[in-house]
Amino acid sequence: MTTRRAPSPPIWASIDIGSNSFRLELARMSGERYQRLSYVKESVRLGAGLDAQGMLTEAAMERGLACLKGFGEQLGGIPPRHVRAVATQTLREARNRNAFLARAQAVLGHPVEVISGREEARLIFAGVARLQPSARPRLVIDIGGRSTEMILGSGRRPLLAESFGVGSVGLSLRFFADGRYTEEAFRAAQVAAGAELEEALTLFRPELWQEALGSSGTVGAVSQILAASGRTDGRITPAALRWCIEQCLAAGSQDGLQLAGLKDDRRPVVAGGLCILYTLLTQFGIAELLPTKGALRQGVIFDLAERLQPSGARDPRAASVAELQARFGVDLAQADRVAAQAERLYRQLAPRPAAELLHELRWAAALHELGMLVSHHDHHRHSAYVIGHVDAAGFSTNQLQRLAALALGQRGGLRKMESQLADSTLLEQLVALRLAVILCHARTAAAADGLKLARAGRQLTLRCPRSWSADQARTRFLLKEESEAWARTGLLDLIVS
Repeated sequence: MTTRRAPSPPIWASIDIGSNSFRLELARMSGERYQRLSYVKESVRLGAGLDAQGMLTEAAMERGLACLKGFGEQLGGIPPRHVRAVATQTLREARNRNAFLARAQAVLGHPVEVISGREEARLIFAGVARLQPSARPRLVIDIGGRSTEMILGSGRRPLLAESFGVGSVGLSLRFFADGRYTEEAFRAAQVAAGAELEEALTLFRPELWQEALGSSGTVGAVSQILAASGRTDGRITPAALRWCIEQCLAAGSQDGLQLAGLKDDRRPVVAGGLCILYTLLTQFGIAELLPTKGALRQGVIFDLAERLQPSGARDPRAASVAELQARFGVDLAQADRVAAQAERLYRQLAPRPAAELLHELRWAAALHELGMLVSHHDHHRHSAYVIGHVDAAGFSTNQLQRLAALALGQRGGLRKMESQLADSTLLEQLVALRLAVILCHARTAAAADGLKLARAGRQLTLRCPRSWSADQARTRFLLKEESEAWARTGLLDLIVS
């Protein structure tokens, strides 16, 4: 008798496009077991390529694209839905980020999502909590190239997550750009870091946590220096950091610095990282900071796997939408009516819709009236503004911008949307949402049984049931106006029959 070997768990991939380094992680998961298959890290220093106008230089973009091309070559055979690429502070800041994102998707073969600072912090904690579980209240710190994330949490639950605009690359470029180390430069850099982090002093005060953990690059690099130099076993203390700073001052310059465990790719940013670490430990009463296994890249994988659970019940985006509805007093019955109607129409345009596109349409319908709290007449504009600027757990800034576009386009003229409607998937979502809003305009169950929506090229036909009579005169009037609005765009001819 032969026994059949159980199939291997699927492979997951995350790409972390950081301000200093790009990272690729491939892993398998089986229950609570996480098995890393491959990890690649490249020092790209994308954050050093932001010019005075906030634009990424071509040289920086080329470095990033070359790295992503190499990453893309390692993703063959992995289902696209098991791959997620996220970008952090540098691309949050870069004014020309959309140009880079388009080129990045082309070479990587997968879209790149820009995530907010709080979302980055949430995902960092997800990685730490799964790979180094504990029920103790803990403070997790991640010092990146251009931002620092701080998270309070217990178990797998983040209780408070914040991001601050100070990182090892930015601080090093500002105070150590010439490569020289002086007491004045270290003092000034620590003051600058302290000014950025000062608002967090009460939020993350010592009585709220029992252990402090450090994630990712800067903490790992300093921990390796301390262990290799025999100063500590890898844990980071204020005294150990003072010793590191003294070594920098004694060397006098970046080129002259000789520290065991210091890698060449960390040399240009080590001074800025030390200043941030020393400021954090002294200001926040951290006696020792322990390096941790988990980081953003693992959190991305864990979060993606939870999103793809069959029920979708663990997708944090659903909870974020419900929270926004409650905060802005959304009429839930109307939101549900519009969502159900929009989905029925959308499925006629796209019989086998991508799951993510269907989620987006439902979320846009759920949130389309957020702006009613501000103004009834212009609620679509206010809804779009809120959605486009809110920090919502689980959502990337790209996806929030897409939901904002749908909210803005739900009613009124379409000229404001013309450039975005070159995306045929967005156009079909918007058609379904606009028609659903019209059909549900009376805020009662839509009399829409028997409606048929079909598209053939530019021609969009909405066939109304014969049972529609004089009692639907207002709806027919609104549909006629809708037909005229699309005609003005030249994109679609909506025929209502």
